Amino acid sequence: MAKAIAKRDFPVWKARRFLEPGPVVLVSSHHRGETDVMTLGWHVVLAFSPSLVGLMISAGNHSHDLIRKSGECVVNLPTTDLTETVIGIGNTTGADIDKFAHFGLTAEPAETVAAPLIAECHASFECRLADDALVASRSFFVFEVVKAHVAPEPEHPETLHYVGEGRFMVSGKVIDRSELFRPEMLV
Repeated sequence: MAKAIAKRDFPVWKARRFLEPGPVVLVSSHHRGETDVMTLGWHVVLAFSPSLVGLMISAGNHSHDLIRKSGECVVNLPTTDLTETVIGIGNTTGADIDKFAHFGLTAEPAETVAAPLIAECHASFECRLADDALVASRSFFVFEVVKAHVAPEPEHPETLHYVGEGRFMVSGKVIDRSELFRPEMLV
C-alpha cells in the first residue's frame, strides 16, 4: 500500500513544473512561400480516432499567422541531442531569420501538408486544423494528425520536458505494466 506524502504550499504559477503535458516539440509551418519553425511545450492529446491534438500557439509568435492562414502544420519531436537547437529556436523569431538555415535543420517535404518535416527529429506528425473555435480567445488550435512519420529506433527516445525557469526533464525509464490492463484499454 502506498503511504501518505507530506506536502507544503507551492506557488500556483509554478504548477507547470508538475503538469506539463508532454515533450517539447518543434512546430513547422508554411504559407505563401514563407516557412518557419517554433518551439512549443503547451500541447495535449485530445482524441485517438480521429487523432486530435491541441496546441497553444501565442498570437505573438511569428508562426501563429502562418498556421492560422494555412490551417496546417507539422509537429516534430526532437530528442535531447537537439536541446540547444530547441532553445535557440525558442529564443528567436522567424520574422528576423530563416530558422531552418540558421540552426542547420533539414526541411523535408511532407506528404499531405505544405509545412515541412524536420529530418533531424525522431518523429513528425502532419496536421490539419480541425477546430479553431478557441483560437481568437485562447490561441488554442485543435489539429487532426493526418500522417505520422516515426523513426523505428529507439522505440522510446529521450525527449525534453520543459519544467520552467530554463530547466528540462528528460523522459524517464519505461515501466511496463500492460498485464494489469484490460485488453480493450491497451490503445
